[in-house]
Amino acid sequence: MKLKIIFFISILTMLAITSKAQSLSDAVYYLSGFVASDYFKTLGKNNDDLDLVDTLYLRALRYENNDYSEALLALAFATLPFNRMPLHVPVFGWRVDLRLPSVGDSLFKKKKVNLPSQVYFDSPKTEFGDKDKVAHFFGNAFLSYNISFFNLSKFMGIFVELFESSFEVGGGLDNRDLITNHLGELFGKSLNKNNKLLPSDAFKIYSLLFAKFY
Repeated sequence: MKLKIIFFISILTMLAITSKAQSLSDAVYYLSGFVASDYFKTLGKNNDDLDLVDTLYLRALRYENNDYSEALLALAFATLPFNRMPLHVPVFGWRVDLRLPSVGDSLFKKKKVNLPSQVYFDSPKTEFGDKDKVAHFFGNAFLSYNISFFNLSKFMGIFVELFESSFEVGGGLDNRDLITNHLGELFGKSLNKNNKLLPSDAFKIYSLLFAKFY
């Protein structure tokens, strides 16, 4: 399992411009509570995980009064499947346990269990699966939705992969994470032209690119 720090590195660079800290905290708490709820768990029994991602996205939009930037930002934090990051700094041999922006431990544990994990046709059939991909997606969607003059989301996606390789956070370059970053970037840019799109529209491109048809 890997934790990407793209969200609290890149998102916080724009936080002062795009959102008030308390407003963001309230939204993250609300969305985390929604994912942790028995209602969301029940939805998971009758819907596939891409449907759940769309449902969560629409719930965030409603909470933020259709402010797409605020909704994407809150989703990036609310869907993180980790609340702390073990960091090993080479040469010095230091190990630092960094605490990430999140909700209380009890609510976080329930949220983590319910987070969508099977977003791709080849998602690992494990309890964790691809839970980290959802936060990747929304983090990059937020960046590309707000920044059109510079491809910051793509730059940050590559930077974080190289950072992890150097600082031993999870094992280096991961092509599936980079692909997810690109899909999130595409979704964010496309929202500026068509706000009727859903996250599943972008996630499904992965299957078109890599699925084998017989």
